[in-house]
Amino acid sequence: MRPKLKNKDGYFKSFISRLITLTEHLMFLLPAMMTLAACKSGVTNFSGDNSFQFLEKQCSFGPRNPGSEGYKSCRNYLIETLDNFADTVFTQPFQVTVDKDTFDLVNIIGRFQQESNHHTLLGAHWDTRPWADRDLNPELRQDPILGANDGASGVAVLLELARLFHESPPPIAVTIIFFDGEDLGKEGDPKSYAMGSSYFADNLPFSTPENGIILDMVGDIDLNISIERNSYRQNSELVKALWKQAETLRLPAFKNWLGYAVYDDHVPLWEKAQIPAVDIIDFEYPNRSVNFWHTHQDVPANCSPRSLWQVGTLLTHYIYNLETND
Repeated sequence: MRPKLKNKDGYFKSFISRLITLTEHLMFLLPAMMTLAACKSGVTNFSGDNSFQFLEKQCSFGPRNPGSEGYKSCRNYLIETLDNFADTVFTQPFQVTVDKDTFDLVNIIGRFQQESNHHTLLGAHWDTRPWADRDLNPELRQDPILGANDGASGVAVLLELARLFHESPPPIAVTIIFFDGEDLGKEGDPKSYAMGSSYFADNLPFSTPENGIILDMVGDIDLNISIERNSYRQNSELVKALWKQAETLRLPAFKNWLGYAVYDDHVPLWEKAQIPAVDIIDFEYPNRSVNFWHTHQDVPANCSPRSLWQVGTLLTHYIYNLETND
């Protein structure tokens, strides 16, 4: 005698109900599981929400193109905030001339665990583009952009990392630099960009770091980070280590293929100071079909805490898992 089967429709509804309940339990447990895993590995958790608040704060000052009021307010904010976290903070002022206009610029530098024999550099540019030269509206192309992604996102990740380094000192010396003058360049002239990193590389205020990681345009809500070609030429081993770590952490934004070659702050660091730096950048913002880069669409609404979390989580695990022989 066969057992009596339940009505198929009722069985299906019961199955779906149980599946939903199980999913809800897993969603509830996931943050705790992540925290437990981080504790076991000795790595603290990176907060995408905190990082996004740092992004929004920068944008609250308006465009931060050199010489503007937003630039001055944000400069003071970054110095004060980094000073709350870092062991040492100092600035590196310099001047540049663009189209007969002279700008007073400043790199902002914070240092952690300076006594270590091993030293890495983490950098991002904090200035924003003075012109929206890629905007679809020609009448708005001479106005400065807000720069939520191209300007605030990399700095936002590094500020949250600085907070973590303050709470739990890293195993090596780490220098965080907010480079100025990255986005004053003219299209077609790559070396008119990255002025802050170029000045820094010509005037190193301390011994040469062993390597460097630059963050740029990492807040894109549709984040896809391929391997930037200059980075692979300059430091293929670091690229491989980072992308392997991203795969281990199951961070879907990181794509294991070669993308564009970008002239960014990592290039003068290598060419002028022999710092083998790499660039973590999503140059397609938001994708190949639509462009927000250097337009007035570069706003917080087109950025995501989860994107910042992915990049920050990778760097957190990379830094705290470094082994030293000190």
